[in-house]
This record gives sequence, structure tokens and C-alpha cells, in this order.
Amino acid sequence: MNILKPAALLLAATALAASSTVAATADDSPDGTRVTGLQQKAERVLADSPAPRRVTADAVEYEGLTVTDAPRTRSAQDLACDYGHLCMIVNGTKFDFYRCQTWNLTNWTGNGPFTNNQTPGTVAKFFNRDGSVRWTSTAYQAGTATWDPIWSLRPC
Repeated sequence: MNILKPAALLLAATALAASSTVAATADDSPDGTRVTGLQQKAERVLADSPAPRRVTADAVEYEGLTVTDAPRTRSAQDLACDYGHLCMIVNGTKFDFYRCQTWNLTNWTGNGPFTNNQTPGTVAKFFNRDGSVRWTSTAYQAGTATWDPIWSLRPC
């Protein structure tokens, strides 16, 4: 099972949420390759987590999760979420989960929109630090959630 380490995911979310725009310009890296500003940022904050499957100027993708910047998304109506996915905005960062596994997080806080657009009846579970269920969402459901705090989740 591929689980993101809590500190790395929080650092990734914090780094992506810290800026409202992501630079798409390329810079020379020490090995002479061209990389985007987002990739450089992701490599700095994701050093202890599994390597992303793909990094673009707009997204960092893992097996089962895509992380993007979402500074203008304020409500569930604004939150694009493909069928079969569980999506949420945490502090200006969009998390788009599409793999059934437990994802470890670190102390998510604040409020943000979510959309559980999985197969009807699929239950997503959000957990406290001690592993107890904090709340659940049965697909299809959309709204605003309080992330104070969510330490892990299982989309299905």
C-alpha cells in the first residue's frame, strides 16, 4: 500500500497553498535539465515521501492522488471533481483522491469545500489522530467541511 508520510503531505500542501499562482517558467537545475518552478518546490518538500508519478507546472501526481493549486475555489459548486473521485480544498490546495487506500495526513485545519463524486453509496471516512472516525461522506455529496483536524482519510 502506498501511503504518503504525514509530514511530507503537510509540507506539500503548505507549500502549494502559500502561493496563489504557480510559476510555469523553467529554470536550469544543477544537472542541466529544465524543470518547472512547481517541480522544484515539490522536490524540496516531498523528499521523504514516495516519488510522484508525474510533475507538471500545474500538478504533482501520485498513484491515486493529484495535488494542485486552487486559490479561487471557494465552494463545492466551484470544485471540479471527476466521477469516481473524492476532492477537497484545504487552505487553497486541491486534493483529488481516486485510489481506494488510507492516506495519512497531518493536522489539516480550517474549512473548505469537498465533493464526494464516487460511485453512489461509496463512503469516504475521515479520521482523527487516534484513528477513530471523525466524520463520513456518502457519495454523491458536496458541501463545506471543517478539517479541524483530519489526520487521515480513506476515500472508499
